[in-house]
Amino acid sequence: MDKKKILIIDDEQAILNMYSSALGDFEVITADNGEEGIIVARKEKPDLIILDLMLPKLDGYKVCRLLKFDERYKHIPILMLTAKTQEKDKILGKETGADEYITKPFEMDSLMEKVKAYLSK
Repeated sequence: MDKKKILIIDDEQAILNMYSSALGDFEVITADNGEEGIIVARKEKPDLIILDLMLPKLDGYKVCRLLKFDERYKHIPILMLTAKTQEKDKILGKETGADEYITKPFEMDSLMEKVKAYLSK
């Protein structure tokens, strides 16, 4: 059986490494800025995207909106992970189409449960 493909978009290499390690049961692909994230998502068509908000070139809100408002990619679950905890940020995350808005710090086990739940749908 093919492994599910997860795209992680984050500009911090340490975070990319940590998520990649935790998601070892999946095929993990990465991008380190929003513009590259869009390109990789369109090319690879991942089963799920883990998306940071504060990114170079295009922020996470724009990345999410571009993918969620495109018929070809809107079905891909997007989990936004961010340090932005204000209610207005959470609302904007949902308005741009994020399936989950998860604030840092968070428990890796909790993230893994959400990933597995979305990939089993």
